[in-house]
Amino acid sequence: MKVVAAYLLAVLGGNTTPSAEDLKDILGSVGAETDDDRIQLLLSEVKGKDITELIASGREKLASVPSGGGGAVAVAAPGGGGGAAAPAAAEPKKEEKVEEKEDTDDDMGFAIPSVNEC
Repeated sequence: MKVVAAYLLAVLGGNTTPSAEDLKDILGSVGAETDDDRIQLLLSEVKGKDITELIASGREKLASVPSGGGGAVAVAAPGGGGGAAAPAAAEPKKEEKVEEKEDTDDDMGFAIPSVNEC
């Protein structure tokens, strides 16, 4: 992902055809390690292609991927036939969000007494 991000940053910066050295410079500027094989693979895959068309086709592919969700489905028990209704799907339990108060280091460990404490 970091190689793709570097490529996109180069294109955003106005370089329509970034080279491997351009990507290495971008990754090196943030201290990220470079992998020459991945850089070459990316450059060979995007060579001669418009980045906006690549993003659009990727977006179309992602739209067809199921993203989970889909609640519980009640299924009738096989064979019974006695006219009994299938039990309703249990409602998902609501998770209680407990927020823990974070200690802040606003005073950086130096407690300053308030006026009332003096």
